[in-house]
Amino acid sequence: MRELVLDTETTGFEPSEGHRIVEIGAVELVNLMPTGRTYHQYINPERDMPQGAFEVHGLSEEFLSDKPVFSEIVDAFLGFVGDARLVIHNAAFDMKFLNAELDRAAKPVLPPEQAFDTLAYARRKFPGAPASLDALCRRFGIDNSARTKHGALLDSEILAEVYLELLGGLQPDFALSAEPAARNGADGAGAPTPLPRRPTPLPARLTEAETNAHRDFVAKLGENAVWQRYLRA
Repeated sequence: MRELVLDTETTGFEPSEGHRIVEIGAVELVNLMPTGRTYHQYINPERDMPQGAFEVHGLSEEFLSDKPVFSEIVDAFLGFVGDARLVIHNAAFDMKFLNAELDRAAKPVLPPEQAFDTLAYARRKFPGAPASLDALCRRFGIDNSARTKHGALLDSEILAEVYLELLGGLQPDFALSAEPAARNGADGAGAPTPLPRRPTPLPARLTEAETNAHRDFVAKLGENAVWQRYLRA
């Protein structure tokens, strides 16, 4: 299954009030593993940058002035997205901005069901506990020290690690155990069912270049990254 862990930065909170997207970042996962492919784009919002937004992400009006407008990058963005599931923290926020930009560019909007909201999932899984991205990093021991300001690609990379932990971390789904194991339903509830296994593993479909790109990507995540433990295993 192909998924994109995605984040945006904006000039404010409401597209209906004229606020726009200024940055999009996404990390590609296939069957819950990073492929090394990412999408990253700064966007000229064609408007001023409110001080409050600048303090969050540090993207100034001057910095964005020579970047492409959304209509110039929309086809490349949609081509990268395709029909992948979008894994987003507080999906309603990003989806309303993405769809406002798509509508302005006369492009089909993204259906709500294409998004998986990690914020809502974390709140269901840990009722009453803080569910911000920083709080989840603390819960799972994920290093987010590089996150001095919000950045769409960095936040997507961090969220990809959080997403894996929310789904159970290094679970038997990743074939790290020789014993059949139980799997919970998508919402973490329900009776466990046996994990199916092939008698003979399929040959690897990754090329050497793709394998090296994946290892280079994981190397950037730091020694405490979940995928570092997976590679060592």
